[in-house]
Amino acid sequence: MEIYGVSFDLVGKQPIVLLKTAEGNKFLPIWIGHSEAAAILMKLQNTAVPRPLTHDLLVNILGELEVEVVRVTVTELRENTFHASITVAQNGHEIEIDSRSSDAIAVAVRAQAPIFAADAVIEESAIEFEGEEVNEEEIIDEFKNFLDRVSAEDFAEAEVEEEEEEEVEEREDEEEEEER
Repeated sequence: MEIYGVSFDLVGKQPIVLLKTAEGNKFLPIWIGHSEAAAILMKLQNTAVPRPLTHDLLVNILGELEVEVVRVTVTELRENTFHASITVAQNGHEIEIDSRSSDAIAVAVRAQAPIFAADAVIEESAIEFEGEEVNEEEIIDEFKNFLDRVSAEDFAEAEVEEEEEEEVEEREDEEEEEER
């Protein structure tokens, strides 16, 4: 699979990373956190940071230990949450490490490792566009335009707004409780 783009769910303002199968018109939307979206976007946009971010640090540590990130696999969808594994190799031995899908994708981008998804995940959760109406170039252009307009700060701002909304709701709930 390849990263097709990162966008926002317009209803919930939650970031989505969209993976595309190597063949065909199947797309796997994975809802992710704001910080992971920012981390993925920063790498996709080749944004320089003065100090390593968490995913950069992990890949740097693995490199220093002569451990290679072989691949990332979205392994399953359980209770509306995608699970993944990061496969690493050291001295010819492969080890699979359980991971959140968003972190695994952020690591894959930095390590330039391929991303896969289990067939069952694709069958259950992928969206397929069929027919001649699908213009892949238009979809790509749309996502490229989005990526050109969005920045990591947009995700950070949305996360702050989301936290502020939650705080207001909590205060309102507390006030209602006190009134009773």
